[in-house]
Amino acid sequence: MKAMRVLTALVLLAGLAGCAYARLEKPTLQVVDVQMLKGDLLQQQLKLRMRVQNPNDRELPVAGITYELAVAGEAFAHGESERNFIVPALGSAEFDVNVTANAATALLKILAGGRKLETVDYRLTGKVALSSGMLRSIPFDQKGVVNLR
Repeated sequence: MKAMRVLTALVLLAGLAGCAYARLEKPTLQVVDVQMLKGDLLQQQLKLRMRVQNPNDRELPVAGITYELAVAGEAFAHGESERNFIVPALGSAEFDVNVTANAATALLKILAGGRKLETVDYRLTGKVALSSGMLRSIPFDQKGVVNLR
């Protein structure tokens, strides 16, 4: 009987721990650098450096990230990073992603606006897949500005 109480208590504690883990705050992602590798008007090979900021008091074991990137309100690139890495608790990690993009539509929209090309707005949406824990993915939706100088 005593063993049954201990087992029940352990199951309840494990369930509560799982609930606490499920209340993770969303990480923030931002594009910190864009490098043109090669390309022409219709297709560009770019390397994006992204930073993941973890607002949680526990590390995030990242198994991969799927994302869609819009520039100046236009679809620009999408893809996946399948690289495993750990984002430390209350810390950040950076990673590079090679993408193939079609910047022609976004570039035409920017040029049509008649403004100086010093910065450009972006929106990054997707999800962070976790390699362990009860919560298997965390969605994100970030907006920001990239310096073009």
